[in-house]
Amino acid sequence: MLTTLLKAKLHGAHVTHSELEYEGSCAIDCVLLKASGIHEYEQIQIYNITNGERFTTYAIQAESGSGIVSVNGAAAHKANPGDKLIICSYAAFNEAEMKVFKPVLVYLDEMNAIIRIGNRIPVQAA
Repeated sequence: MLTTLLKAKLHGAHVTHSELEYEGSCAIDCVLLKASGIHEYEQIQIYNITNGERFTTYAIQAESGSGIVSVNGAAAHKANPGDKLIICSYAAFNEAEMKVFKPVLVYLDEMNAIIRIGNRIPVQAA
């Protein structure tokens, strides 16, 4: 049996562009893709912290070092420049892989620069 786990996330990404007429997808700065391990054309889930929208698309490359996070095509209706996002990718793991796997968690500032990278979310306290 396979179980789907969080593979990687970009936490606190800020939308820099929202391009309705651009071919669909989400363009993400290559530096951020590399740091997170999210691949070009990989399916991603986007959770818009600003407005509560949640949607699925795929990642494409934006210029390296640009800080670009551009929500394109139909998804542009769900995110505006300045909105704060969580961008996640998931993968399926067998029991043995699950025991050793750690996700890549990349935390970003308002300019989409990396603040820190981790592999564990703290236990939520009451």
